[in-house]
Amino acid sequence: MSENDASGTFWEHLDVLRGVLLRSLAVVALLAVVAFCFKETLFAVVLAPRSSDFITFRLLGTEPFAVSLMNTGLTEQFMIHMKVAAYAGLLFASPYIIYELFRFVSPALYRVERKRTVQVVGASVTMFLLGTLVNYFLIFPLTVRFLGTYQVSADVTNMLTLQSYMDTLIGMSLVMGVVFELPVVSWMLSRFGILDGKVMRQYRRHAVVAILAVSAIITPTADAFTMLIVALPIWLLYEVSILIVRKGHATPIE
Repeated sequence: MSENDASGTFWEHLDVLRGVLLRSLAVVALLAVVAFCFKETLFAVVLAPRSSDFITFRLLGTEPFAVSLMNTGLTEQFMIHMKVAAYAGLLFASPYIIYELFRFVSPALYRVERKRTVQVVGASVTMFLLGTLVNYFLIFPLTVRFLGTYQVSADVTNMLTLQSYMDTLIGMSLVMGVVFELPVVSWMLSRFGILDGKVMRQYRRHAVVAILAVSAIITPTADAFTMLIVALPIWLLYEVSILIVRKGHATPIE
């Protein structure tokens, strides 16, 4: 069965889907191998936020500092290398994966539905990548700067593990990528008549409290500084979502 053919049996569609998944996995694996081979470049990027030489701190004029990392396990560095390469491969392959999935479902969509799907998919990928970049350039560096240099006493030296650093970076990147989907989700809910801009404005104060609660849950630490850094972009996304929902209601569905 042709991949552009909407007809066909369940098993034929399943066979096409298997091809989509295999091609997607192959691209992810290929890009992960490429990232693995460029170890020096990969970890130069990943470890950059831990010192004052990082672009964010240079723009802010931060005093010189450097957070030292250590390894405590025999296989830890190799496993982290593989994990970071796999994440990089998945991140760079995400546009292709979305494209393949869209090709799979597009034959069953009407022209207007296909147009809307392209818009939603494009916006979703863009917002996820934007959330990852905001975390890398702003939220994570400030978190590392504050917590990595914080001391209860001069007699206590911070010795952060590489595992802790990487888990925090990857975890926060995924969370912020998902959080940045808020405007897209809000727009979709408004098109289905589930969400209204007036209601969002009416419950703005409640939303702020909820945002602070969510920020406290998703932050890797319990300090107020990190929580506020995470809460600020979420609040801005909520305000942007109000504008998008209002515009969505004003725009008729084609």
